Amino acid sequence: MADLSAYPITSRWPAQNPDILQLYSTPTPNGVKVSIMLEETGLPYEPHFINIGENETWTPEFLSLNPNGKIPAILDPDGPGGQPLALFESGAILIYLAEKTGKLLPADPARRYETIQWLMFQMGGLGPMFGQLGFFHKFAGREIEDKRPLERYVKESARIIRVLETRLEGRDWIMGDDYTIADISMLGWVRNLIGFYGAGDLVRYDELKTVPNWLERGLARPAVERGLNIPARV
Repeated sequence: MADLSAYPITSRWPAQNPDILQLYSTPTPNGVKVSIMLEETGLPYEPHFINIGENETWTPEFLSLNPNGKIPAILDPDGPGGQPLALFESGAILIYLAEKTGKLLPADPARRYETIQWLMFQMGGLGPMFGQLGFFHKFAGREIEDKRPLERYVKESARIIRVLETRLEGRDWIMGDDYTIADISMLGWVRNLIGFYGAGDLVRYDELKTVPNWLERGLARPAVERGLNIPARV
């Protein structure tokens, strides 16, 4: 049995089965990237719910794994060379899991980097912009009298989702016939934009064709449906 006692996070969230990958997360758009990926690959794992509403990511135990205090994070007892590996940042985790399992990232070098390119598009643009739009439209940002921040993020989110619309023309998935980590990275964010954030009208979502069809295909996948609710809220 693997010994994970060197990782303080396991003192607060003990591993019931330390021989399998440990996931520390919350079912937010960033968090579900990893749970969906794990469900898609079939890699055994143990999820731990991190209550971000109670600031559990700022506890010493969580910060010992991710000094940036954000979910998701993983602890893989069977990392490179058979040694435990702690990893944070959802994009890095997706690439790691794809390479570990040989799934959902093309082997061809050119297509591999093209896939990673679209993953970075989500990490650097789509996710942050949709998140800021959600803040200023749904949460505390609504109290700010100056509407220029909201207007900025509405405009940029509308532009970004049309980049995705164009990319998906003639394609089922971002990489054509291949469903990849690029799709996994974006599904939860687009779902949140029009659902939880209620911002569909702001970005004129009803004018789009390829993105809604892509989202419907993605949400119909059993692994996506499961991953969207993992870890279970407690």
